[in-house]
Amino acid sequence: MKKYDYVLVGAGLYSGVFAYLAGKQGKKCLVVERRNHLGGNVYCEDIEGIHVHKYGAHIFHTSNRKVWDFVNGLAEFNRYTNSPMANFKGQMYNMPFNMNTFSKMWGISTPAQARSIIEEQRKGIQGEPKNLEEQAISLVGIDIYRKLVKGYTEKQWGRQCRDLPAFIIKRLPVRYTYDNNYFNDRYQGIPMGGYNVIIDRLFADCDVELGKDYLKDKEHYDSLGEKVVYTGTIDGYFDYCFGKLEYRSLRFETEVKDMDNYQGVAVVNYTDRETPYTRIIEHKHFEFGTQEKTVITREYPVDWKEGMEPYYPVNDEKNQALYQKYAELAAKETGVLFGGRLGEYKYYDMDKVIESAMNAAERELGIS
Repeated sequence: MKKYDYVLVGAGLYSGVFAYLAGKQGKKCLVVERRNHLGGNVYCEDIEGIHVHKYGAHIFHTSNRKVWDFVNGLAEFNRYTNSPMANFKGQMYNMPFNMNTFSKMWGISTPAQARSIIEEQRKGIQGEPKNLEEQAISLVGIDIYRKLVKGYTEKQWGRQCRDLPAFIIKRLPVRYTYDNNYFNDRYQGIPMGGYNVIIDRLFADCDVELGKDYLKDKEHYDSLGEKVVYTGTIDGYFDYCFGKLEYRSLRFETEVKDMDNYQGVAVVNYTDRETPYTRIIEHKHFEFGTQEKTVITREYPVDWKEGMEPYYPVNDEKNQALYQKYAELAAKETGVLFGGRLGEYKYYDMDKVIESAMNAAERELGIS
C-alpha cells in the first residue's frame, strides 16, 4: 500500500475540487505545488485590508446550479456584478456592447437606430468570417471594432486581428438593451473574504508540499501515490517530445494608491493600441470595499517563454494539432488523470474547471 491514494500536481481549482471530493470518500491526498501558495491563479493577497487578485480579475459566474450550490457550500458569495468599462483615449464606454455603448458612440437612443447602424457597417463582410477582424465587424460594426476591440485584442494576443481565428471572439456579448451586466449566466458573485476562503476549504484535509516541482522528482512522487492527478502543462509532462505548445502570458504591476477610489469600477479595459497594458483592476470594488486606501493592478500581456506562467492557450490550428498528439499519449498513460486549463490545453472559466473536476472525481470515485 502506498502512502497516498492520489498525488495531485498543481494546487488550482481542478486539483482542489478533486481533492475535496476524494477526501469525502476517505481518500488520502498529497498536493505538490511549484508556487509558494495554494490556489493557483485564484489566489488572493491581503494588501491594506483588500483581497488583491494576484493573477488577474476572477469573477465567478455560472448557470450550472450544481456548481453554484457546491461553491456556496464552501463560502458565502456577495452580489458583485461584472460591469467593466472601456477607456479609448480618455473616452469611457460601457461593456459589454449594449445600448449605453451605442448611445455614447453614435448619439442615439433606440435599439432600432443601433441595429440600423451596425447592419450598415457589417455589409462589407460577406459569408462566413475568415478571421477575428471579420468576425468582430460582423457582430458590432466597424466603429466599435476600431475603438473597442482591435487595439485591446491585438495587445492581448500579440498579433493582428486579421491573423487571429474568428472563434476567439464568438462569445463577445452584444445586446440591444441598457444592461451593463457582462455575463448572461444566472449566478454571479465574489466569495466574501476572497477566494482563499474557498481554497483553504478545498485543501483542508490534504498534505501539501509547496515550492516543489513534480516533474523534477517525478519518480519519487509517483512512488508515494496510487494515482496521479496532473494539472500542469501536458507538453511538459511528456518532456516536450513533439515540441512546445504556445501560450500567452501576463505581467502585473500592483500599486497602493493613497486615495479611497481610483477609477470607480473594478475593471477598466484600455482599448487603444498605444497604452501598453490591457486593463487596470481596482480590487476593492469586487467586495464593495470602504478602506481608506486602494490597490490597483495594471495587466500587461506578454509572449510566453519557458519559466513564465502560461495563462492563455493559443488555440489555433497548429497548436490544436500538436495538443492532439499529446492527448493521445496522455490517454495511454496508466495511473494518471490529466485535467484543468494546462492539462487539457483549454481556456476554462472557473465554473467549467469545477464542473470538469467534479465529473472526473465522480467517474474516478464512483460517486453518483
